[in-house]
Amino acid sequence: MMRQYELVEQIKTYDPGADEDALNRAYVYSMKAHGNQLRASGDPYFSHPVEVAGLLCDKKLDAASIITGLLHDTVEDTDATVEDIESLFGAEIAQLVDGVTKLSQLEHQSDENKQAENFRKLVLAMSKDIRVLMVKLADRLHNMRTLHFIKKEEKRRRISRETMDIYVPLAERIGIRDWKEELEELAFRELNPDARSSIINRLNFLSDQGEGLIDRIIAGVKGLLAENGLTAEVKGRQKTPYSIWKKMQRQNVGFEQLSDIMAFRVIVGSNDECYQALGAIHGAYSVVPGRFKDYISLPKPNGYRSLHTGVIGPENQRIEVQIRTREMNEIAELGVAAHWQYKQSGSGQANKEGSQYRWMRDMLDILANASNPDEFLEHTKMEMFSDQVFVFTPKGDLHALPRGATPVDFAYAVHTDIGDHCVASKVNGRIVPLRTKLRNGDQVEVSTSKAQTPNPAWEGFVVTGKARACIRKFIRSRQRDQYASLGREIVEKTFRQANYEKSEKSLKSVTERFQCDDIDELYVRVGEGQITGRDVLYAVYPGAKDAETAKKTPTTRAKDLPSHAIPVRGLIAGMAVHYAKCCHPLPGDRIVGIVTTGKGVTIHTIDCRTLEAFADMPERWLDVSWEQDTEETASFVGRVHAVLSNEPGALASLTSAIGRDGGNIINLKFTNRGQDFFDILVDVEVTDVRQLNNILAALRATPEVNTVERSHG
Repeated sequence: MMRQYELVEQIKTYDPGADEDALNRAYVYSMKAHGNQLRASGDPYFSHPVEVAGLLCDKKLDAASIITGLLHDTVEDTDATVEDIESLFGAEIAQLVDGVTKLSQLEHQSDENKQAENFRKLVLAMSKDIRVLMVKLADRLHNMRTLHFIKKEEKRRRISRETMDIYVPLAERIGIRDWKEELEELAFRELNPDARSSIINRLNFLSDQGEGLIDRIIAGVKGLLAENGLTAEVKGRQKTPYSIWKKMQRQNVGFEQLSDIMAFRVIVGSNDECYQALGAIHGAYSVVPGRFKDYISLPKPNGYRSLHTGVIGPENQRIEVQIRTREMNEIAELGVAAHWQYKQSGSGQANKEGSQYRWMRDMLDILANASNPDEFLEHTKMEMFSDQVFVFTPKGDLHALPRGATPVDFAYAVHTDIGDHCVASKVNGRIVPLRTKLRNGDQVEVSTSKAQTPNPAWEGFVVTGKARACIRKFIRSRQRDQYASLGREIVEKTFRQANYEKSEKSLKSVTERFQCDDIDELYVRVGEGQITGRDVLYAVYPGAKDAETAKKTPTTRAKDLPSHAIPVRGLIAGMAVHYAKCCHPLPGDRIVGIVTTGKGVTIHTIDCRTLEAFADMPERWLDVSWEQDTEETASFVGRVHAVLSNEPGALASLTSAIGRDGGNIINLKFTNRGQDFFDILVDVEVTDVRQLNNILAALRATPEVNTVERSHG
């Protein structure tokens, strides 16, 4: 564990003006606050914040970040408060400590929704000050280094999965390569120990076989560059086990089929010398096709710049070569932390509006459009786990997008409004479909129209989290409007048929009973089928239920059917009658009665699947039919199964067609939703099977209805 004076001396080496008094006070305050607390390893808990501060020192961060590292667990794990921190160390330190603390409070819960909520808070906190993320990454790195002391395997694996899913890509996004690789390796060791062990054994075998190979290749490359008048520093190393395993998975090849497991870095004095070195290497060695990448001309979103190429180098070895200047190398090693080496510029804020922060603004856009933390986590994983393509606007502005991105993704990357209203696109001056996959260097132009709205089909081909979140938000909004319209119609019909007056005031009085925020939400829930129109009627007018009960009885006896009903012929006088809910028999259907002791007779259609259960019990069957001598004015329920196109107005067309033929919708349920179509079950009040057939014919003639049929269970 680093001693107090050692920590201060290390900071002074790169920041002579650091507040030494505040650093000493923070060290002592943290040590006293944590007192006798112990970690899972048995070490004093205070060793953890000191190690975190040391990691931040290695990245040459400012004194405020180091102090935050020392204090980051005091509010969460001791009696200290944010107010105490502010009074002793100032508002800036208190804000940083509070940001890290809010993130940590949920981590001890294993529920996935808590992880998603935690990540949402992380994005909000680091959008205000990127140093919150730096401290959090250092905290996670030290916890991963000591993960093996945790006894529960499931907890170790959960922490490792979270590290791989969230903290590794975040470390990559802010350019801290060594932290990213160490986090990957530590998580990989826990998640897939057998694969890691196998790769390490093979790497050790290759090292023994080719002892001194890396040194000989370095000497060969360095000599080649010297012959071309270039003074360069050349470094070499084997790739990490995780990067090798990931490449094996991505290319679906075995270890023996990988040939470029060694990477070499060439550091020269200027940009011009980078390209001179590239020319010398390409001139001397055979180039591996498709392996050249120019990140100097087109930097990565995190500010990384370098030339990458693959060649068959010295001793006929296939190697990867990275060529960069010393400044580029510093940014590649330190990432966003490199900015703190220039604090003398006068700005103490880490979160500047450079292009390297565009991805963070995109994540905030996703946060604004996602419906819940789980969806936000899903979309941001899409945003972070992706290879990239670089495309240009007609004015020459550069946009980095995930591989496989389309003009729709590009439109949303430029601005949400452009994405919502895009109607056509040109790539390199040629009109292309919106689902076209973009390639490196494409120039993309998007046409918009105020009349255009996001197409639900877009969700099937966009790849950026921002685009998908915006499209889903629009779909939710449009479906809500359709449900609200349908629900309003159902409620109005229910009140009208029961001869009761519907008013906004009366509906508002019952919204709380149905746990709705307002009347619109009540209509939406009715439209979705969660609440029926009669539920609303009975809530507003409780007497309506009693009046309806007095008119109807749960079962109808054949001897005393009301004059307006159609009786069933063939029943024994006094026998109770039920109409089966599985097949919804209607006058005009061929029917059969099934006798159930103590319950009477249940009427089924002759083709009802439920009758198969009574095939071996002929004694329970009754030969019955509809009595047609009375006036046919009763209402019966028929069930319709329809497949509708997923487009605006589809529900309205269906309900209008049913209403034109005198049908009355009493219940509606969505059974399946897809990008292009959705399935729906509709219960319709009709007088007989002929009226239902007329409704089915009308629906089949409706353009928005793909298929429709009567449902039999």
